[in-house]
Amino acid sequence: MLPQDTITAIADELAEAEQTRSTIPLLTARYPEMTIEDSYAVQNEWRRRGIEVGRRPVGRKIGLTSKVMQAATGITEPDYGAIFADMVYENGSVIEHSRFSNVRIEVELAFVLGKDLSGPDVTVFDVMAATDYVIPALEILSSRIEMAGRTIVDTISDNAAMGAMVYGGNPVKPHDTDLRWASALLYRNETIEESGVAAAVLNHPANGVAWLANKLSQHGDSLSAGEIILAGSFTRPMWVERGDTVLCDYGDLGTVTCRFN
Repeated sequence: MLPQDTITAIADELAEAEQTRSTIPLLTARYPEMTIEDSYAVQNEWRRRGIEVGRRPVGRKIGLTSKVMQAATGITEPDYGAIFADMVYENGSVIEHSRFSNVRIEVELAFVLGKDLSGPDVTVFDVMAATDYVIPALEILSSRIEMAGRTIVDTISDNAAMGAMVYGGNPVKPHDTDLRWASALLYRNETIEESGVAAAVLNHPANGVAWLANKLSQHGDSLSAGEIILAGSFTRPMWVERGDTVLCDYGDLGTVTCRFN
């Protein structure tokens, strides 16, 4: 494990990068001995500071759960990050592009929990039973660490590249539709750029939530009723620029849209 003062120093760098909308050099290039547990320690320090200044935690995001995302990043295992209330936008929001760095969009399903979930040994059936409803969502990625050559250690330290999320469409009970076949068409400025099916997330998007509950248990943490869980993208990340309008059509589950000013 890296010493605590190094963890704190990395968290300081990332906080400044977030404030200035800039990026810092790769952590793995500077700390080749850095482990996944070190990177979660950095992320936890970032989350702790957010809570300390009054930001309200509302959920978690899961990343890199599909083959298409793993191929896009070169990273072959999932990760997770934290979501605060000020990172959540309603459908149709106009969003400040300059709030983020290296801005991209991912297509996801969000699980809103009605019951607590605590690992280990959480299964897809436990997730389905604990979920109040599922709703379409877009994740806005924001990378505060340089992109080229990133490893999972860099990504986790950077709160799994979580910038914000937009939710919308039609909330559904998890057993009222076949979530594996939930599909999406992602448009930028009225041109379709990506499409995908939710089964790309570990064969069922609820498996992403089960993975998260079990991973959190290794860190002495768990999921609580009321939390929003972004289950992982089933399309490649799509770059967006200032002025772009994004719309994602989830068929029977409705649409989610936003514009970047």
